[in-house]
Amino acid sequence: MFGYYLHLALRSLRRSPALTALMIVAIGVGIGAAMTTLTVFRAMAADPIAEHATQLFAPQIDAWGLGPSGPNPDHLSNQLDYIDATALMRAHTGERQTVLYKTQFAVWPPQSQLPPYKAGARAAYADFFRMFDVPFRYGGPWSSADDQGRVRVVVLSHELNERLFGGANSVGRVLRLDDDAFRIVGVLAHWDPVPRYYDLRDAFGGTSEDVFLPFTTAIDLHKHSSEGGGPCVAPTPPGWEGLLRSDCTWLQFWVALPTHTEVARYRAYLSDYAAEQQRIGRFHWPPHVQLRNVRQWLVYCHVVSNESRILVLVSFSFLLVCLLNAMGLMLARIMRRAGDIGIRRALGAARAMVFAQCLIEALVIGVVGALLGLALTALGLTALRAELGSDMQVLSHMDAADMLLTVAVAIVATILAGLYPTWRATRVQPAWQLKAQ
Repeated sequence: MFGYYLHLALRSLRRSPALTALMIVAIGVGIGAAMTTLTVFRAMAADPIAEHATQLFAPQIDAWGLGPSGPNPDHLSNQLDYIDATALMRAHTGERQTVLYKTQFAVWPPQSQLPPYKAGARAAYADFFRMFDVPFRYGGPWSSADDQGRVRVVVLSHELNERLFGGANSVGRVLRLDDDAFRIVGVLAHWDPVPRYYDLRDAFGGTSEDVFLPFTTAIDLHKHSSEGGGPCVAPTPPGWEGLLRSDCTWLQFWVALPTHTEVARYRAYLSDYAAEQQRIGRFHWPPHVQLRNVRQWLVYCHVVSNESRILVLVSFSFLLVCLLNAMGLMLARIMRRAGDIGIRRALGAARAMVFAQCLIEALVIGVVGALLGLALTALGLTALRAELGSDMQVLSHMDAADMLLTVAVAIVATILAGLYPTWRATRVQPAWQLKAQ
């Protein structure tokens, strides 16, 4: 019977092409607007490391004592200065921990005829790779002994290894960065978490990290942060050593705390550390610290703004308006066919048959509207890429799940919009229609 009803639905839709086109356009435009904003919102709000999101923590320490004039609602900086970051590393209170920051190098390709070029780098401790589940294609991370010895070793990204060595196993080879030679110990598989939660100053793209090296080695080489020295309160003393002694916050710090007991112990340690800094005269204000896991950190740093949430609500409100218009058009179409429906009912068609036929007509409109919505969603994301540039490339794309969701939303929404007009079709009284004829 489905094939028969589908045939009747297609014939019926062809009888009024203008109304059919208007319904499809109304649904397609509403779906396109809603799914464009939802696709970007889902990418921004995605949990980037769901397995460990409640076990990785970013500590904060009030090193400025600014009170109400601080940069955030709780008057804490999003980063740490060198003094506090290295003190937390030496204490090693957590199971795994790392200081990290972004820098850059001039990469000299092994092919001597090619000129050097700039590549983004991430200075970190060896625990970084285990804490954030960084996948390797060849080799592995450097060792803790390499951290302590300030050894010149590096891990390459998948993309840089493809560019320099054609994707071959480059572990053990020597790569020249700036004026120093580094031994390659590992090559990553493709890895690009969205958002880049471990450094939210570069959360959604920007320059990727092609080189990873020990934090201690980067400090030994006087490699400045490529994202600036960070905010400072007091004037920064001159030179590299002056930066390390200053209160400028330019380092990210993460610690792995798998159990609630370890979280409580680390939070107590942070409070004790801040109190000790007050006792020795470095801080002149009451201790003020915080410890947030990945999910709390994303909320705290406003990775998904309130404006984005409002935009999603507005776009789905627009979709609702489009569906109401489509419902009105369906109702007008059915009322124009009241005579045909009445004759079918008089010839013995049950209400369930009329209901099924009209619902299949709504389904056909929903499927075509879904295809139009997919095309408009792709067009909307293309416009976002053109308007917002490369930083939003990673957000403004559709995967298979987004496409399936778009089609499902369009079909379900159209069927729901068609329920009332379909119910009205089943209420047509055959006797009244025959009398009118």
